[in-house]
Amino acid sequence: MNAPTAPARRAVFLDRDGTLIHDPGYLADPAGVVLLPHVGDALRALAAAGFLLVVCTNQSGVARGKYTVAQYERVARRLSDLLAAEGVELAATYYCPYHPEGTVAPWNVDHDDRKPSPGMWLRAARDLGLDLARSYSVGDGERDVVAGRRAGTTSVLLAAGRDKWPLPVGGPFDPDFTARDLREAAIWVLQREGVPLPDRPGAPLSRAPRPAGAGA
Repeated sequence: MNAPTAPARRAVFLDRDGTLIHDPGYLADPAGVVLLPHVGDALRALAAAGFLLVVCTNQSGVARGKYTVAQYERVARRLSDLLAAEGVELAATYYCPYHPEGTVAPWNVDHDDRKPSPGMWLRAARDLGLDLARSYSVGDGERDVVAGRRAGTTSVLLAAGRDKWPLPVGGPFDPDFTARDLREAAIWVLQREGVPLPDRPGAPLSRAPRPAGAGA
């Protein structure tokens, strides 16, 4: 008799710049890595619910000559260190250094990993044994939503600071949910999965609304 197949694991796919950390544009210096508010709380809650945390990030700055692969890797290590200090461990990080308008070979071409293509999602699914249909994608750009939807995940758009909020939902590549920040996205995911949240006001991921201006 064949042994039962282990169920595929679930993940939350996360954009990096503007989702986990402040985005100054073409970040090359590890000293510039600053976690956004509530990121640690949100990621700990998602991990506790059984989700693997996977970063998928476009890094066209490599192709454009804004920074090198080595500089990108130092920034990535700094992010991992800051998350570790928050009690958060990433299952994997995927990045795409390619851009067809770049100037630095061999990165100055298009690539299947470049969002809005879902290449990084598909690689993660193979590498980590993920069930994409039971996974989520969270990012602050339309390309994050489109890549996540093309990969078969449920997609959440972070829309803090956008002029039109919330954005419409219903098209094949529209977000399944629009959140202000990662905290609100995590609450939505956990409630959708039936994970109880604390009712105590002030708890990191409580249902209670935050005070005006909190996390801005």
